[in-house]
Amino acid sequence: MSAKPTNRRRFLVQSAVALSSVPLVAELLRQNAHAALPMLPLDNAQAKALQYVEDAKETTSPAFKEGSNCANCQLFVADTGACNIFPGFAVTPEGWCAAWALKQ
Repeated sequence: MSAKPTNRRRFLVQSAVALSSVPLVAELLRQNAHAALPMLPLDNAQAKALQYVEDAKETTSPAFKEGSNCANCQLFVADTGACNIFPGFAVTPEGWCAAWALKQ
């Protein structure tokens, strides 16, 4: 009968170790997802349609507002460098496109 408490104790210890490692595993997966995002190609059809440029200072669009760039856009995800308008791609924080919306 002494085997049951040992098995139960072992199960509880293993469960505690497994649960405590979840945040670490989640962070590693998030970092790998960030590293896996390719940069948005300038010849991407949607990028062309939205007049995307990698440096906001180089745009000639009449829609451009001084001081606007991807870094201060509501659609930009700073942790991953992704943009919600261009799924699966990273954009430069200095970039700009016509979908720019001021971060609230």
